[in-house]
Amino acid sequence: SKKKKKKKKKAEAAAALDPPEAGSCPPTAGGASPPLPLPLPSRRYMGAVGSSRVMCDNVPGLVSRQRQLCRRYPEAMLSIGRGVAAWTAECQHQFRRHRWDCNALERGQRLLGRVLLRSSRESAFVHAISSAGVVFAITRACSQGELKSCSCDPNKKGSAKDSKGHFDWGGCSDNIDYGVKFARAFVDAKERKGKDARALMNLHNNRAGRKAVKRFLKQECKCHGVSGSCTLRTCWLAMADFRKTGDYLWKKYNGAIQVVMNQDGTGFTVANKRFKKPTKNDLVYFESSPDYCIRDRDVGSLGTAGRVCNQTSRGMDSCEVMCCGRGYDTSRVSRMTKCECKFHWCCAVRCQDCLEVVDIHTCKAPKSAGWISRT
Repeated sequence: SKKKKKKKKKAEAAAALDPPEAGSCPPTAGGASPPLPLPLPSRRYMGAVGSSRVMCDNVPGLVSRQRQLCRRYPEAMLSIGRGVAAWTAECQHQFRRHRWDCNALERGQRLLGRVLLRSSRESAFVHAISSAGVVFAITRACSQGELKSCSCDPNKKGSAKDSKGHFDWGGCSDNIDYGVKFARAFVDAKERKGKDARALMNLHNNRAGRKAVKRFLKQECKCHGVSGSCTLRTCWLAMADFRKTGDYLWKKYNGAIQVVMNQDGTGFTVANKRFKKPTKNDLVYFESSPDYCIRDRDVGSLGTAGRVCNQTSRGMDSCEVMCCGRGYDTSRVSRMTKCECKFHWCCAVRCQDCLEVVDIHTCKAPKSAGWISRT
């Protein structure tokens, strides 16, 4: 029956997140990088980890399935908090020269929620990068021994061979498969299964984000032998810096494919027949983006009034594009910079402090600078 199948799927998903068998490789420093900073909301709940129910009931915005996972794996919520910090910073970096700069996040979730209500390219990117951020953070936490439910990749044991010859698996390989499984269970829980167009779009972009992290998993090795010769090698798999994932998804954002639901409501087809069918790695969206020129609550736009623009650029950060043709103000400011730097043997670089006068260009506000709301 359908009920039995659903129960079986849930049991399989839960089993995939259970701790590995004893004897899997212990966490070591191989390939690990420093932990990302926790956002303030996660710090608030750190004291409640001892009581998972109290903590999980107080985390805003979780759906029922996410609260279940939270209660079962409370320590993972702190890692997810790190993931939120990682993808938020990366989103703001990638959009720093655009009218929509992802800084709606700093003004609270309501504005971001408005962006996500639209089926735009920005929404597609946010779903992909946020899903990627959870994969990255959970995987890193596994390698650093912060989670009871996982450790290093248990499959990377014994000897193997690559283009350079034989090597031994050692150190701590990032358990990317566990990170992907946990992120799929946690992030996808927000989407309603079935024939809902937005859910299908979000699930597609969530998966593209998870695949992007796995794409940059790389093999790192250490040589052993006389004078560092590689007669013996120890290798492990490690995730690349999250910036690589962000840069990759940024390219996918620029090449995102507009789609429409197919007739039976089970998938997509391209809106313009001249374009190729989207792959699992592509980002997809339904509706065109607003121009984000003015402050508009309904679309989650802060507008570009007061934004710094580049007078000499011909790109998206140019004063003409950034300011939407409204013009810009120029102010002259003085700032201290390092100059006349010289190298002194051995081994220091000494610089002087110089006063520099520069022109800063900021976009003018529209004649009516208040919030626009269609409600």
